[in-house]
Amino acid sequence: MTASRPRLELHSAVLDAPDARELAAFYRRLLGWETRQDEPDWVTLRAPGGGAGLSFQTESAYVRPVWPAGPGDPQMSVHLDIAVDDLAVAGAHAEAAGATLAGFQPQDDVRVYLDPAGHPFCLFLAE
Repeated sequence: MTASRPRLELHSAVLDAPDARELAAFYRRLLGWETRQDEPDWVTLRAPGGGAGLSFQTESAYVRPVWPAGPGDPQMSVHLDIAVDDLAVAGAHAEAAGATLAGFQPQDDVRVYLDPAGHPFCLFLAE
């Protein structure tokens, strides 16, 4: 007997941070997304065109990941891939929003940045 699969829809990815509102403000500047929920320890952003969003939660025991991680370093558990038309222009925008270019860049056609809480995200050329 085959059971039918229930309706499942990805709502959002959640990033921990020392301050949910501060990290959400960075991604709001970076992506231009709208705030849908704003509580002291929880913020959700949504793209104006719909789709899955990003949520942020304050975690008092947050440990900043290390990129790239070495032995004994806190590992990144997730990163965001963001398609762009121009790496230089998008990179300048990311830095103006508060991102830091990572010291280690593993690919020529991708730029790794760190958000203010240390989460890596990649800008890559859209196909």
